[in-house]
Amino acid sequence: MAKESVKILKGKLDVDNLLVQMNAALSEEWLAYYQYWIGALVAEGAMRANVQAEFEEHAKEELGHAKLLADRIIELEGVPVLDPEKWFDLARCKYSIPTDFDVVNLLNQNVASERCAIVRYQEIAEFTDGKDFTTCDIAKHILSMEEEHEQDLQDYLRDIARMKQSLLGK
Repeated sequence: MAKESVKILKGKLDVDNLLVQMNAALSEEWLAYYQYWIGALVAEGAMRANVQAEFEEHAKEELGHAKLLADRIIELEGVPVLDPEKWFDLARCKYSIPTDFDVVNLLNQNVASERCAIVRYQEIAEFTDGKDFTTCDIAKHILSMEEEHEQDLQDYLRDIARMKQSLLGK
């Protein structure tokens, strides 16, 4: 971003605070990427192949979110979080270690992560609304994708529950 643009933006909002929020979101995207990626590898149970494909797609999208955030952080004259060990310190949306590889458990873990991400991007959008249009648009774009992810996962959970009911004759 041009120096003058950053100077103007600094007159409208606390850019340092925004960079903290963006680096936290960046950390969360890396953790979400890994959570989906590893979940696709270890998933077991009902609709495994479909859920694995969904997790792989979501992982790629989370990686894309990370790229959008890192690029914007640099445009704002910040530095993207460089140390992966810091991801855990900065992230509010934590990585959930899979202890049970059943797809239902993995889906539920990812639903919780998506809900946390939705709150994160709502906060960034509200913080930048009317002040930093570019960051606000990025936050809204990612927010809509996180909402879509949550819906995708909930659809799988509903389908699996219905399948189980059908098999049990209920």
